[in-house]
Amino acid sequence: MRNIGLTVLLLGCSNVFMTFAWYAHLKEMSQRPWVIAALVSWGIAFFEYMLQVPGNRIGYTVLSVGQLKLLQEVITLMVFVPFAVFYLKEPLKLDYLWAALCVLGAVYFVFRSKLAGA
Repeated sequence: MRNIGLTVLLLGCSNVFMTFAWYAHLKEMSQRPWVIAALVSWGIAFFEYMLQVPGNRIGYTVLSVGQLKLLQEVITLMVFVPFAVFYLKEPLKLDYLWAALCVLGAVYFVFRSKLAGA
């Protein structure tokens, strides 16, 4: 259980960096050439990878690759929605809830063998 918790923590922090690397330039650097935004994003992404790689390696000791991927998608939604709403000032849409429910269904199917064995 410790490895799963550490994996979630590392992937969660990694995802914060990833979200900023992928989307913050839309707000902060919209007047700059795209190449400058790309270079800044690559710099931010370095920190994403410094957390993501060990997170996935630790997670792979207790989870399959498919489970790790779905875990990452859940974390992505949990980080992206507040980022979009509070940082980018996007409206909160009911579509986010429907997307989350679809991902929750995917989580069930990927983890159901572990749930049945528990």
